Amino acid sequence: MLTQTQCRVADPASTTVVDGMEAYGPRVCDDMTVEVALAVMAGARVEYLTVCDGDDQSTGSITLARLAVLRASSTYTDRIRLRDVLGSRLRPVPVRG
Repeated sequence: MLTQTQCRVADPASTTVVDGMEAYGPRVCDDMTVEVALAVMAGARVEYLTVCDGDDQSTGSITLARLAVLRASSTYTDRIRLRDVLGSRLRPVPVRG
């Protein structure tokens, strides 16, 4: 049995306030991984995403810069989901060489 995940893209003309910021970008599910979120951002050419829970209610927003810093850190794994980043406010540890 195949399972299909649906994510909705907001109408670019609509505006919602999320964390004090107007959100015009794509709305994505909070169970999305950081890797997939970065791919969505690249494809949509946006600097941030509006993150929604299972009931399609906005729970926050995430920026490209924040995800890029997290991905480059030594604490990053490919299993981190957007809800983990928003929920715990993960602070990336810089990679030192």
